[in-house]
Amino acid sequence: MCGIAGLFRPGGADDSALAGIVGRMTAALAHRGPDASGSWVSGRQGIALGQRRLAILDLSEAGAQPMHSACGRYTITFNGEIYNHLDLRAELEDAAAAPNWRGHSDTETLLAAIRQWGLVPALQRLIGMFAFALWDAETRQLILARDRFGEKPLFYGWSGADLVFGSELKALAAHPGWAPSLDRAALTDFMRYSYVPAPATIWRDVRKLPPASFVAFVADAGPGTSPTAQSYWSLRDTVVAAQGDRISGESEAIARLEQLLSTAVKRQCLSDVPLGAFLSGGVDSSTIVALMQAQASQPVRTFSIGFAEGGYNEAEDARKVAQHLGTDHTELYVDARTAMEVVPKLPRIYDEPFADSSQIPTHLVAQLARRHVTVALSGDAGDELFGGYNRHVWGSALQARLGRVPMPLRRAIGAALGAIAPEPADTLLNMLQPVLPARLRVRHAGDQVAKLARIVAADGFDGLYRTLCSIDQDPRATVVAGEERASWAASEMKQLRGQISLLDRMTLADSLSYLSDDILQKVDRAAMAVALETRVPFLDRDVVEFSTRVPASMKVRDGRGKWLVRQVLYRHVPADMIDRPKTGFSIPLDAWLRGPLKSWAGDLLSPARLKRQGLFAPTRVTRMFEEHLSRRHNHAYWLWNVLMAEAWYDEWGRAG
Repeated sequence: MCGIAGLFRPGGADDSALAGIVGRMTAALAHRGPDASGSWVSGRQGIALGQRRLAILDLSEAGAQPMHSACGRYTITFNGEIYNHLDLRAELEDAAAAPNWRGHSDTETLLAAIRQWGLVPALQRLIGMFAFALWDAETRQLILARDRFGEKPLFYGWSGADLVFGSELKALAAHPGWAPSLDRAALTDFMRYSYVPAPATIWRDVRKLPPASFVAFVADAGPGTSPTAQSYWSLRDTVVAAQGDRISGESEAIARLEQLLSTAVKRQCLSDVPLGAFLSGGVDSSTIVALMQAQASQPVRTFSIGFAEGGYNEAEDARKVAQHLGTDHTELYVDARTAMEVVPKLPRIYDEPFADSSQIPTHLVAQLARRHVTVALSGDAGDELFGGYNRHVWGSALQARLGRVPMPLRRAIGAALGAIAPEPADTLLNMLQPVLPARLRVRHAGDQVAKLARIVAADGFDGLYRTLCSIDQDPRATVVAGEERASWAASEMKQLRGQISLLDRMTLADSLSYLSDDILQKVDRAAMAVALETRVPFLDRDVVEFSTRVPASMKVRDGRGKWLVRQVLYRHVPADMIDRPKTGFSIPLDAWLRGPLKSWAGDLLSPARLKRQGLFAPTRVTRMFEEHLSRRHNHAYWLWNVLMAEAWYDEWGRAG
């Protein structure tokens, strides 16, 4: 895992000028790769590639980058890991198409694969996570490419006469001509979702490369040229094709998923440096750790974070699972003071507005793990692939029932529910918890009632899904001169052909945007800020493609999600150790904003400051903050969006 950066000046330039620029851009990513720095410049061709290296495989100089192909045609700067690169090497060797290998890095394998099979066939063979820039000296093209789910980030755009790219926006900002303008449509989308959906970034005309795609810039490209990204794989098409190829036998499905996940874990445990795993005690991370430990010859290193506040602490659950599996477990308890130490770092870590509040514990657990290991496996993506969110469990039945209720009546019911303050709901549900069946117990009941109010008034699948995923239901009223537009994921969903179930539609929509633009980016930035590589076995190509063939009845059953994953886990961990209400990796944000974070929040949300910054409507923000402080409503997540945007603007707004 590394940080990559570079620029392409189609008209050519002096070597030293390009070297100086790419050096500054690459230095901005030093946190991603503390082990080494490298660059390659060809002023005649107008190309400069740079990399900061975090050495994971082939720690020798043979793995250093940028790297040239044996034939001399290609030069690459690569970030990520290709887990099946040894299989690809064997395939190349069997075809007598392998070069004289200089080392055992996956980057060298990738160059040989592209030379032998071509770009698209090579990309389609890869199992891994990656983002790379490839210079083709024969065709004089710069090619940018990204993995199937966008585990590794890649940004690009024009800065004057230079096309610039990098693993993070801060690399682009290091270019001397960097002067972008704020994209208010992106800011509006951010207020709705807590992240900026691809391909947009917070800066106008600067893009995220969508997952499973590549884009090529040719030698005669003029400043501002924006070629269309091309897909080499489609999750949407995979889901549609699987409709006629469903798995029917439950025993077969359980055995097959365990086999595929075990293979994925084995692939992803390939490392020349110490390796461990995050463990929350939930279904997904427990499954990954169980399969790691089943293959390991010694205790796996596991790491978890705990909170003193009730309802948020998963450390005890994680400890029980760790003890049962026999891992070498390390935990850290976090209080508001510790969290407050992270908050000022967030705008620098994420470098565009990002407000998934679990960014705080994610960074802390990454920091904890990095003291002991260089690579950590996680349980991310299990929810999106196998139906783990509440909307997956209740969505189909809820839409069917709501469809029988006239819209005027639904709106009236929604308004009545929305008038209920969160505190009484929380108090009532806490009193009832001991007598409720386990599957009906919920945490943070006040938040759930508020969400239910919005759901009841939603119209159709698009309205329902949008409501479920929206933090701000009317972001154009929040953002000054706000506007909304369709994201890449929304365009993908509109191209959906054929009938698929509501559950499949929801998990597909989640995987296309929420997973790629929120979950994976949160983990990448939080971990790479401390030079920790994270890996996601659930996103192994074979596991993903298998998940599309699993019918809804094996994903959601008896009021619980991830039924099939649970059956695999039950082979390793007792059910009563796992079956409990889903918590999520969250923090007591509502209470902290009324307590230890109140003064900090008040400063950022002062009407005078909001008016001066010009991002958000001061009257609306002030009302929401006052309602939250008075406990009339819980606006914690909405306020966190505004706070993260304001803090980001303090750090980066001067660039625009």
